[in-house]
Amino acid sequence: MIRVLLVDDQSLLRMGFRLILEAEPDLEVVGEAADGATGVSMASSLHPDVVLMDVRMPGMDGIQATAAITASRSSKVLILTTYDLDQYVFAGLKAGASGFLLKDAPPDELTSAIRTVAAGEAVLAPTATRRLIDQFAPLLPDPDRQDDRVTVLSKLTDRERTVFAQLATGRSNREIATELHLSEGTVKIHVGRILTKLGLRDRVQAVVLAYESGLITPGS
Repeated sequence: MIRVLLVDDQSLLRMGFRLILEAEPDLEVVGEAADGATGVSMASSLHPDVVLMDVRMPGMDGIQATAAITASRSSKVLILTTYDLDQYVFAGLKAGASGFLLKDAPPDELTSAIRTVAAGEAVLAPTATRRLIDQFAPLLPDPDRQDDRVTVLSKLTDRERTVFAQLATGRSNREIATELHLSEGTVKIHVGRILTKLGLRDRVQAVVLAYESGLITPGS
């Protein structure tokens, strides 16, 4: 059973999410919080597998709450966003979220995302990921980041660099395998080695690092 904590200041949305999740045999809503501070407190006491986290809330917002929850490494956080209006998704990913989901996502997409995050994977919609980072993280080419880029790449083999470049755009293992003419299993091994060598928790952090180091730039 996957235990989920809902953190959103809109009671109607929480009610809707609860109805969707509780209709699934493997999902259980263990609590609801209307603000970040309460969400952090409940996550600490309930130890849910996944926290469905809104970004904009009174008091402690979803970014701060995400950082506090992921610091304990006891729960995964899935950020909720309104997409075009939300300027904080990139910050949420940096704070340790395992991905993001649109608030108007279909029920099956919501439940699938929760299961994916609970399994230790990241939820990354490639097109949406690139658009969000392009819009909210204006990391244009900067000579000062060249050293960071060299440091990152020096830890990887040539093949791992190629896979990392694909991974950084938000592509799935299957898409990378198709692009590089490799088996999906081989790609999975490369991804695991990349995350270990770079000290990253998941694919989301890989995307963030790739942009911050200048390996990938908006629009590339």
